Amino acid sequence: MSKPAILFLCHRIPYPPNKGDKIRSFNMLLVLQQEFDVHLGCFVDDAFDLQYIDQLQQWCASVCALPMNKKWSTVKSVTGLLTGQALSVPYYHREKMQHWVDQTCASANIKQALVFSSTMAQYILSKPDLHTVVDFVDVDSDKWLQYAVKANPIKKWVYKREWRTLRRFERTITHNTQHSLFVSPQEAELYKKQIPDSEHHKVGFLLNGVDSEYFDSNNADIKPIDVDIDVSFTGAMDYWANINSVLWFSQNVWPVVRRKYPNATFYVVGGNPSAKIQALNGLNGITVTGRVGDVRPFILQSKVTVAPLQIARGIQNKILEAMSLAKPIVCTEMAMEGIEVTNESIVATNDPSNFADAVCHFIECPEPANASRSWVTNNLNWQETLSILFQFLALNANKTRAEK
Repeated sequence: MSKPAILFLCHRIPYPPNKGDKIRSFNMLLVLQQEFDVHLGCFVDDAFDLQYIDQLQQWCASVCALPMNKKWSTVKSVTGLLTGQALSVPYYHREKMQHWVDQTCASANIKQALVFSSTMAQYILSKPDLHTVVDFVDVDSDKWLQYAVKANPIKKWVYKREWRTLRRFERTITHNTQHSLFVSPQEAELYKKQIPDSEHHKVGFLLNGVDSEYFDSNNADIKPIDVDIDVSFTGAMDYWANINSVLWFSQNVWPVVRRKYPNATFYVVGGNPSAKIQALNGLNGITVTGRVGDVRPFILQSKVTVAPLQIARGIQNKILEAMSLAKPIVCTEMAMEGIEVTNESIVATNDPSNFADAVCHFIECPEPANASRSWVTNNLNWQETLSILFQFLALNANKTRAEK
């Protein structure tokens, strides 16, 4: 018996799952394809990922993956100043994508859609007959407000405008679709504060998960690396929040650690490091790796992982992965949002001095964080966290199939 069709829109290609948003969207794809013929529309903003487009065919009935030039997209985004839109909307607007969406919805008789990221909702707002679920993941508008706090006057104006206009667009999305989902109950509650009470029933959450078999210290596929790592940070290093957190750590915490342990090493692991991050390479025991094929050996080799995020929304995959690999973690309080666990292997503090003390403690006493791994495997596996996705999609997949 044939499966019903679904439209799945992502602002970034969901494969390989090597970034926070791609990890979530890829696992959604794996769940969706169990019950649907998935028609995937996405953008490819990193030339490295173009090689993976064909691999998506194994999970999808059709794929429209459009290459995206970030510089040209930035130029396009400026049109938002003339139209009153959030700059993020024209940044992700392509007539070719809209044409594909329109054609696919008609030819595949699509009745349901899952939209990943608010900016992709622009492609379905003209289709009121679709049963649409939008996974905002985080309250993106609030991120821009956080950015504004630390910005220079010109950027502050731009960021505050983006906060206002994107918040308005988010409200429009919720008003015109069936469900608005977020990565944690905290994000969902934050979002409810900006929409009418009459639409609160549309707001829900889907927790992030972690592949605890893949992120298992006993996994034979993990190839050891011959490097001495005391502290590690993992993440896409062209993402402003990650850049900001590494700079804060290297300026406010790492010098204190090095005074106590002059030979201590800090590895920054992640693709596309910015110029400011690259400038840290080789200084004061810091190594900037750039893109690596597998982050697991670097996490495993380290004595402690850090997540010193100064700007954050939602659940941090980097923390879940370190927990699954049984590594101690020192992080800021906001980095732990949505992860409801406490144990001796996790220290959450915003104070640089306390942060440094905790890092030094784990360098001196690098014990396995077995309690963290147990908690992750028992509470946050992807199959379980995404199991309720079908309820939001009104699947009734069996009912849908029976009606076909």
